[in-house]
Amino acid sequence: MIYSVVRKRDENGQNVDLELKFNVGDIIRVLELGDSDDDDPTIISERIYKGLWCMMGFTGHINGKMGKTMFCHSYKFLIHCVVHALSHRKGAYDETSDYIMNIITCLVLNRPYNVSQVRFDYMTENAKAGSKKYIMYPRFIQMMIDDQFKDLEKNDDDV
Repeated sequence: MIYSVVRKRDENGQNVDLELKFNVGDIIRVLELGDSDDDDPTIISERIYKGLWCMMGFTGHINGKMGKTMFCHSYKFLIHCVVHALSHRKGAYDETSDYIMNIITCLVLNRPYNVSQVRFDYMTENAKAGSKKYIMYPRFIQMMIDDQFKDLEKNDDDV
């Protein structure tokens, strides 16, 4: 569970703190990604995803780093889109992590995958580390705020 505070002004102009809390179930409900109900999103046989990489035209060492440049062009674009949309990195977009390759494997094989659990795990990890990096997902956070506080006033000048 992630807890935070949203500050808003009441009708008297006073600041009022509203408690924001959400968990994986809230993320699944709000984002509507069609995730699986599995608590562990990373259970994919190594044999399955390494075999799939070969079918996707992977040219690197099968036990080495997974660079998107080592795939054929159509899959390279898919990997590029998934990495930019779902990765928690701010750079080094050429190499993909294990969980991104698991997501891509599930997309290609049309298998369910719990993407919301991965999002929540990284947000929780970053929040516990004492950093403000969980704000790396501003759209997700804004959707959670909008879901819990329907009457929250929006200011277009406030970015």
